[in-house]
Amino acid sequence: MKTAFLLISLSLLPLFGWGQFDLKNAVIIGQFDKPEDRYAIEVNVTEIFNQVGIKTLPLQNIIKQGGSALVLIDDSVQSALKLKGFDTYLVINVRGYDRTFKPSLSIDDFEDALNMTSIYKLYRDESTSVSFEFMFFRNNAVVYRDILKCVNISDRESTIKRFKKKLPKRIKKKWKIY
Repeated sequence: MKTAFLLISLSLLPLFGWGQFDLKNAVIIGQFDKPEDRYAIEVNVTEIFNQVGIKTLPLQNIIKQGGSALVLIDDSVQSALKLKGFDTYLVINVRGYDRTFKPSLSIDDFEDALNMTSIYKLYRDESTSVSFEFMFFRNNAVVYRDILKCVNISDRESTIKRFKKKLPKRIKKKWKIY
């Protein structure tokens, strides 16, 4: 009985963002209404991941300007990306402001995540913190979720600066890189 409980507990750890996640490649998908916010996050995450040895490809290099991320659902696109060595998709969005947020558990399917619309901007006036949600997908299913909270922000530039400072530390602490 104890063994069964232990096995079930260990299998549920990735769903709650505990433990570590093996990451070697990622297609970066920023879900933001403004193209400049999407660009800023995708470029910065790509730069940070490349510095720590994770092979990356931002969504902007896959779709045409103004195109939909839903093109990633297509099996032929996924096969082409797999041939290039990409099997992990990272969806990044803002979870909320000025509170402690937990990763969303309602979205388990890659298509549902891509269909989700962002109701938050990268920075909101009078906010002192912002929480970014990271959802990792393999084989169209969630394999890991995490939240990164950036505090003491005052504008869009300070938000990006905090994000760039905190993400490498979070990667080393929570995401196993090999």
